[in-house]
Amino acid sequence: MKIKGPVRALGAMSGTSLDGIDAAVLVTDGETISSFGDSDYREYSDRERATLRAALGLWPDDDVAAAARVVAKGHDVLLSGFADVDLVGFHGQTLAHDPAGRGTHQLGDGAALAQALGIPVVWDFRSADVRLGGQGAPLAPFYHFALAKWMKADRPLAFLNLGGVGNLTWIDPAYQKPEEDGALLAFDTGPANALLDDAMLTRTGLPRDEGGRLAAQGEIDDAIVADFLQHAYFYKIPPKSLDRDTFQHLAQAVAVLSDADAAATLTAATALSVAEGLRHCPAPPQTIWVCGGGRHNPTMMQMIDAATGARVRPVEDAGLDGDMLEAQAFAYLAVRVARGLPTSCPGTTGVRAAVSGGTLSVPDTSR
Repeated sequence: MKIKGPVRALGAMSGTSLDGIDAAVLVTDGETISSFGDSDYREYSDRERATLRAALGLWPDDDVAAAARVVAKGHDVLLSGFADVDLVGFHGQTLAHDPAGRGTHQLGDGAALAQALGIPVVWDFRSADVRLGGQGAPLAPFYHFALAKWMKADRPLAFLNLGGVGNLTWIDPAYQKPEEDGALLAFDTGPANALLDDAMLTRTGLPRDEGGRLAAQGEIDDAIVADFLQHAYFYKIPPKSLDRDTFQHLAQAVAVLSDADAAATLTAATALSVAEGLRHCPAPPQTIWVCGGGRHNPTMMQMIDAATGARVRPVEDAGLDGDMLEAQAFAYLAVRVARGLPTSCPGTTGVRAAVSGGTLSVPDTSR
């Protein structure tokens, strides 16, 4: 597929929070951002969410057929509603992530999606990175670099995504290309919403601590948080990445607390893990721009602000859509894959050299 100049790329993202599928159009040449297009969201039903939750931790040779049907149906329905799209970036649903062991598993068939939509689809973004010794995550940093350029940033800044897992991208906008040594540092910080959402669902039957209201009423168990921060992960030098369920010991530790105290303690653990992550940055970021569902939690945002001492702002303050940033990122990465440009580098995933990860599937028009 030959790309000359900006194209309309559609990105789709279904994160480990299991809330639903985000889809967004980005007009880009894979280097600069020309404009932001339309977007949409399809929420998973309770039954669909339960099916996906039951498949967490499974690998391609396990029985994931039911979850695969949920992913295929959801993406077919949502993405078919977009018109005048040149290329699709399809992330799939992460079920398991073990880069040092079995690899990484994003459920979804990009070739089948390309056939269903009649549009070229780029998918399986992470496997090539893992094969070359990388963590396979996070993958949004190259897009964050493009956003920093779009924002005309002139000093180091950071993007913090608070999805199921938290991840941070530190950017020095003085560099011209994201793969240049020193331009980026990216890594998962710790849990964000996954453990908190799981606890709320189990305890209250609700999918989240809406507005952080329960956490705001609780007391933080400092001993549990201190023990959490002794986990070996926080002593690793980035780049580094996490599985959604890496910190199950934290979930078990708060089980003895009241609902409010558990919410407060889990929220504090997220905030302090971000603060721990900032210690690895080459220079303090001027601003931490927050995207992902966690930015809608005022208690979480306030705790991060207090823990880091940084200027913590939702990306909407920069004119961006924090709900769609990850979907836009995979639209951007899809164009880079189609052009043969790198999508990760040693500073973002620890891969041995800059690599263009992803498989391009083109629909068979002869059928």
